[in-house]
Amino acid sequence: MITSFDGINLYSKDPAALVAFYSEVLGIPVPFEGYGEAGGAKIAIDASQPGIIIWNAVKWENLTTGTVNLVFSCASLDETYGQLKAKGLDCQPPATMEYGGKEMNFRDPDGNAITLLEGGY
Repeated sequence: MITSFDGINLYSKDPAALVAFYSEVLGIPVPFEGYGEAGGAKIAIDASQPGIIIWNAVKWENLTTGTVNLVFSCASLDETYGQLKAKGLDCQPPATMEYGGKEMNFRDPDGNAITLLEGGY
């Protein structure tokens, strides 16, 4: 099922300014920028650690789960989906997203957004 915690997605209307704040002001490295045309960057001590993934809210306005969500990885999203459905979780099946990754989005009992990724960022 879930194999790791990848980080927290933040959606910003000015992602370049937010990345600059975390990297230039706070001194946190940016181990990955771009995600193709997806308008995102990962802020983390290094690429192998969980981090803050900053996305362009304007580009992803209709595809996101909210302004903040928790991100976890799993080896097989289809298997995890089946396991979670068997436990009674009300969720939609995994989908291949515009950026090319496979993910599944749902909310915890308090309404916090959760994204499960196959393989991680």
